[in-house]
Amino acid sequence: MYKIGIFDSGVGGLTVLKEIRRKVPESHIIYYGDCTNAPYGDREEEKIRELCLRIGEFLYKNKVDAMVIACNTATAAALKALQESLPIPVIGTIQPGV
Repeated sequence: MYKIGIFDSGVGGLTVLKEIRRKVPESHIIYYGDCTNAPYGDREEEKIRELCLRIGEFLYKNKVDAMVIACNTATAAALKALQESLPIPVIGTIQPGV
């Protein structure tokens, strides 16, 4: 069984969870909604990165095989840092434009 960690700054990422559940129904999913620190949009980038790294460590310690950042702000601020600090695939929800 594949274990996927998903996190968002709140509950908006539940739509991402729903789609992953549809595409990979046999997966076990851990969802982390950081409602305590939401919204992320009005925070400094470094603070967002710190929050995301803490959440990433939590999910990794819970033995996820991959992680999805279901928050655009968190993806922009912390995707690269998470990918560099964790030995698992970390996927964001936005791609840079040309």
